[in-house]
Amino acid sequence: MMGTSIQLVVDGLAMGSVYGAIALAIVLVNQSTGMINFAQGGMAVLSAYLAFTFLGLGLPLIVAILLSVAASFIIGALIERFLMRRFMGRAEDTQVVVTVGLLTLLTGICGWLWSYNNLQFPSLFPSSAFTFLGAAISWRSFGTFLAIAGIMVLLQLLFRQTKLGLALRAVADNRQSASFAGLPVGRLLMVGWGLAAALGAVAGALVAPRLSLTPGMLDTTLVYALAAVILGGITSPVGVVVAAWLIGVLENLAAVYVPIIGHDLKIAVPFILLFVVLLLRPQGLFGRKTVVRV
Repeated sequence: MMGTSIQLVVDGLAMGSVYGAIALAIVLVNQSTGMINFAQGGMAVLSAYLAFTFLGLGLPLIVAILLSVAASFIIGALIERFLMRRFMGRAEDTQVVVTVGLLTLLTGICGWLWSYNNLQFPSLFPSSAFTFLGAAISWRSFGTFLAIAGIMVLLQLLFRQTKLGLALRAVADNRQSASFAGLPVGRLLMVGWGLAAALGAVAGALVAPRLSLTPGMLDTTLVYALAAVILGGITSPVGVVVAAWLIGVLENLAAVYVPIIGHDLKIAVPFILLFVVLLLRPQGLFGRKTVVRV
């Protein structure tokens, strides 16, 4: 019984790390530009396909991933410059529709160029496992968990301790005031989207070996990631990752120990959590309240 529970928690943390990877990229875009990027999953999938293509050229895995990260940064910056900037200052609903359309476009491009067949993407970590308190933990899951935890800490430091992070937050909060203060708003917006795309490339490389590489690989994951963003608070990288881990663990435990839910209805778990948290703490578990003067 104890061994089963530990195994469910470990597997939940591993799956939660997958949700957290995309959630972190969504937070990065929001904290850099003030937008919610629904195309983040599609951008991560495109990055994974780029890495797969570099692998096909005979490059080592780590080199292929690094090249896809660099290429993704450029693609993200260009998307901001030539697409998203055209809708700067428009209604938020319009910007959301644009990112949803971008998601559809990127998914179609991936299917057109690489087909819709399942492709096997190699993992950075060995496929073997080790035993801890009666639970079998794969090095792949453990490595993904550590990687997401490390990225979470780095993002928190970026936005709290560096001049670049503070400048990105200033632009997201008030572009006009940031411009008056002498900040290069346009370049910072490009950097924000580029960094989010690069983070998405890392997420894609971590997720693809677990899910298999397809154009729609992250469609379901994006739903969980958005739930984690709302639960944890969109202003907190630590919060969204903790929320993603919480979702992964609770849905695993509920699927086994709550008969009325089971494996078929476990997707309802994050939405139940959302309902409860939004009632008690609308800004999320780790988010901060915002005061708007009218």
